[in-house]
Amino acid sequence: MDAPMTETAPTETAAARRPIRDWRVWLATGLGVGFARFAPGTVGSVWGPLLVWGLTALHVTYWWHAPVALVLFLVGVPLCNAGARYFGREDPPGVVWDEIAAFPVIYLLTPFTPLTGLVGFLLFRVFDIAKPWPIRRFEALPGGWGIMADDLLAGIYAMAVLRILLPVLN
Repeated sequence: MDAPMTETAPTETAAARRPIRDWRVWLATGLGVGFARFAPGTVGSVWGPLLVWGLTALHVTYWWHAPVALVLFLVGVPLCNAGARYFGREDPPGVVWDEIAAFPVIYLLTPFTPLTGLVGFLLFRVFDIAKPWPIRRFEALPGGWGIMADDLLAGIYAMAVLRILLPVLN
């Protein structure tokens, strides 16, 4: 059973030692990479470019990234809720599904290449960490909605800047 979000909920370190019995938590932590001791959001974000590279390898055009992103977002809300309960925090660093799900958005207007993959990754991390206006406001949405929404918006910011930089990157 998931731990309730209370003052007595286990710390993330203690949670990392508990076995994951809920498949939703396993997915929310990016198959466990969210348990990285240093920068779990950045480590978990590595799954994002790999996801987009996989879509590209399957010849999924980048215009199809919008429906993929929508599905990942909608699935992510309950997954992130489960992860938040497991860690006992509203937006725990160990929950990285939100980072992963943002990446198809980043490449909506830009083809994925090794260079755009790296630049998009870096841009996303900058926006996700800095949380310029109004990203931080979206974090205030309840539960999984807030966990997912701020990263979606960071992905949109990264998409816009990446699109602007595209002529320089080609």
